[in-house]
Amino acid sequence: MTLPVTETLPEGAPIDALPSREAVPAMVDAQLAAVRAVDVVKADIVRASEAMAEGFRAGGSLHYVAAGSSGLMALADASELPGTFGIEPKSIKIHMAGGVPVDGHMPGDTEDDTKAVDAVGSQIAGGDVVIVLTASGSTPYAVEIARKASALGATVIGIANNPGAALFAHADIQVCIATPPEVVAGSTRLGAGTAQKVALNLMSTLMGIALGHVYQGEMVNVVADNAKLVRRSARMVARIAGVPEVVAEDAIAQANGNAKIAILIASGATPASARELLVTHVGRLGPCLEAIKSIQNQDDLTGRKP
Repeated sequence: MTLPVTETLPEGAPIDALPSREAVPAMVDAQLAAVRAVDVVKADIVRASEAMAEGFRAGGSLHYVAAGSSGLMALADASELPGTFGIEPKSIKIHMAGGVPVDGHMPGDTEDDTKAVDAVGSQIAGGDVVIVLTASGSTPYAVEIARKASALGATVIGIANNPGAALFAHADIQVCIATPPEVVAGSTRLGAGTAQKVALNLMSTLMGIALGHVYQGEMVNVVADNAKLVRRSARMVARIAGVPEVVAEDAIAQANGNAKIAILIASGATPASARELLVTHVGRLGPCLEAIKSIQNQDDLTGRKP
């Protein structure tokens, strides 16, 4: 029986046979090789990000499904979307086999739990997007939920690290990150986990950009819920609108902390017109700012005050 790559031993001396000064660079090289494997599937990552953005535009939810180490990668990505891009937390669902751990105990048998499929399926609707991760590509929990989600009419994005993975039979978008053998055979928290985290970071960031939540390299839909982010929002509004920070702070107050609206207010819009512009231009700041500039130029031509 041919083992999946994630279960095989790499060539050369076993990692535990190397002195630490040699083991560290060997492990770093393995991590870099895992990241390079992501570059091969960049077209699939773009397709996945587009599907995620379209799902949100249509009012759907984004689901993450995984077990074990893959589940932790999914949890990290999903949990950061509300804070980074202002995504509504209720539209993000995390389905980790056995539930999200609250201590160091993460039972392995939960990845075989196919009884959970119906419970998870009851939360998935047609039009939702479901990201399913499994390094092996054969984890029963992940594969069966992918099958269920597909039958329900959801868009399934399958991420696995072994070619020909069973998961891909149920995935609309297949992201096969063919990472090399792990330095510790079967320990997919290493190279495979790194590659999955990189892929998820790329997918969700591209999604945020497509939804208009990034402008001029800034997180313009950030939720400013701590002192650091409040200061960052003020600097961001000031820079993009080209106004002093004191003006930016006033605009943020008028916008009730919404950075996009604050940028438009600081650029000359009223709070009401700023909200209308964002609706008209589907949350994208560039066209909103162009519209404000066009109105101001017209006012200058007619001699009216903005």
